[in-house]
Amino acid sequence: MVRSLVIDGAFAGVGSVLSFLPIIVVLFFFLSILEDSGYMARVAFVMDKLLRKIGLSGRSFVPMLIGFGCSVPAIMATRTLSSERDRKMTILLTPFMSCSAKLPIYAIFTVAFFPHHRALVMIALYVTGIVMGIISGLVLKNTVYHGNPVPFVMELPNYRFPSAKSVTLLMWDKAKDFLVRAFTVIFVATIIIWFLQTFDTRLNVVASSSASMLAGIGRFISPLFAPLGFNDWRASTALITGFVAKEAVVSTLAVLTGTSVTNLPAALSSLFTPLTAVSFLVFTLLYTPCIAAVNAVRREMNSVRSAVAMVLYQTGVAWIMSFIVYHVAALIYH
Repeated sequence: MVRSLVIDGAFAGVGSVLSFLPIIVVLFFFLSILEDSGYMARVAFVMDKLLRKIGLSGRSFVPMLIGFGCSVPAIMATRTLSSERDRKMTILLTPFMSCSAKLPIYAIFTVAFFPHHRALVMIALYVTGIVMGIISGLVLKNTVYHGNPVPFVMELPNYRFPSAKSVTLLMWDKAKDFLVRAFTVIFVATIIIWFLQTFDTRLNVVASSSASMLAGIGRFISPLFAPLGFNDWRASTALITGFVAKEAVVSTLAVLTGTSVTNLPAALSSLFTPLTAVSFLVFTLLYTPCIAAVNAVRREMNSVRSAVAMVLYQTGVAWIMSFIVYHVAALIYH
């Protein structure tokens, strides 16, 4: 039992997430260069005219760009916005930007189902998130947040060659946040998943994970995802743990399929087809951000109701978009 806890629970879960650390470090490396060179402020100036069409000012672009790294600091970065209306709109739209925590999910699924079109699929996912953010911005502009954004005024810093020290410190800061999550939230989530997978409701050790408590929870909610093409309890359970941390989707699938991250792409073929994999990717792209981001929304907006509304709205959007993608693709390819 102890061996199973250490090997199948802790090592399989946390290890599968840590293997994607290099990808995330590279992403933050380029974001750090943009920020340290002085170009980030100019991007905000250039984007002002475009963002005004969806009811935001150019200043909102910086938090959204940070959102491609992590939603939590991106939501906190909205404090620099002078308008309360712009700040709240930016907070609600930022989670649509695909954060780096979702990269492990994209990487695993593209390797498993789209080995010859990995870059195209990833770009399509990022663009889909941006498009849904734009659509949501137009909806909010004409419903909840009427009015116009504040005039754009910003002092542009001088261009400068990025400092190796500054870039390294920014990279390390973001990588450290990822590692802390991996060894705290994700570690705890992995242990809970292992426990639920190993025992039944009477706390007896099960011979197969299909008879475990986790299977019962997954089967209970799986009908909700049947119209989206993936109704296996393991896929449903991975989405639940994804609410704790998006990286946990990969670690959960690794634990539930009883394999390592190296062999996970092969194991996924028993759960998904290329068509249902696309549906699953769209859902994970758009559904509620992690609990840390939701807590940041609650804190910044000082409203539990707003945070819950955002979770329900994004999950609803994710379900509808995944449903449309799955059935339209099914009509095209069948």
